[in-house]
Amino acid sequence: METVKKTQTVLITGSTSGIGFGIARAFAKAGYNIIFNGLEKEGPDIAAVVAKEFNVGTMYSPANMLKPDEIAAMVTEGESKFGSIEVLINDAGIQFVGPIEDFPNDKWDAIIGINLSSSFHTSKAVWKGMKNKKFGRIINIASAHGLVASEFKSAYVAAKHGLVGLTKVLALEGAEFGITANSICPGYVKTPLVDKQIEDQAKAHNISKEKVVSDIMLAPQAIKEFVDIESVAALALYLAGNDARMITGAALSIDGGWTAH
Repeated sequence: METVKKTQTVLITGSTSGIGFGIARAFAKAGYNIIFNGLEKEGPDIAAVVAKEFNVGTMYSPANMLKPDEIAAMVTEGESKFGSIEVLINDAGIQFVGPIEDFPNDKWDAIIGINLSSSFHTSKAVWKGMKNKKFGRIINIASAHGLVASEFKSAYVAAKHGLVGLTKVLALEGAEFGITANSICPGYVKTPLVDKQIEDQAKAHNISKEKVVSDIMLAPQAIKEFVDIESVAALALYLAGNDARMITGAALSIDGGWTAH
């Protein structure tokens, strides 16, 4: 893979933990400036540690992904600090598991807002800068659930399917301006979010946590392992580079063969 210029900057939502943090570390190692985003109190410290470890510029924003004004302000601040934002990675996400008749309305609204609508608002906010520069990479962390469905996940599946569709529109609109947009669709990645899902699924199905992992989560996969964060980060890093300039509008699976059925 080609050497990345230190002047390139990536904004990663939901990057103070889980998949987003793993992606941030991979991009920092490659020389990118990192704009961190998350709601953890330790956000500024996380950014400072990565800056020191990899000798890159960092910034932390606590922008709430349910508030478009805060998202726009985060992008403005990032562009002011680093000059431009070349790569946007939409990773922020939440989950709730429950049968449709009992699914709380507020959970539906929050999941659609954070997992889907926030990606529209971030993309809209960085679009002008990328368009003017004639270069941009938008990478949406979707899910295998952006391609297939599972019971008890109405909001999450709807949001991730919508994210894959949004990605395709961004790819078409961005093509003439050197902007690519792609979705990464992982299977289950072992993160705190998935740990919580295991608990919720166990309650919803009235089975043990071990049964949730073996009989529900990993059952559709040909490879019976959780996806590792490093694999997702490596694909994101590739999609951000010039070698991937002809890949756009794609939904790329890292799911152990889940969607091969």
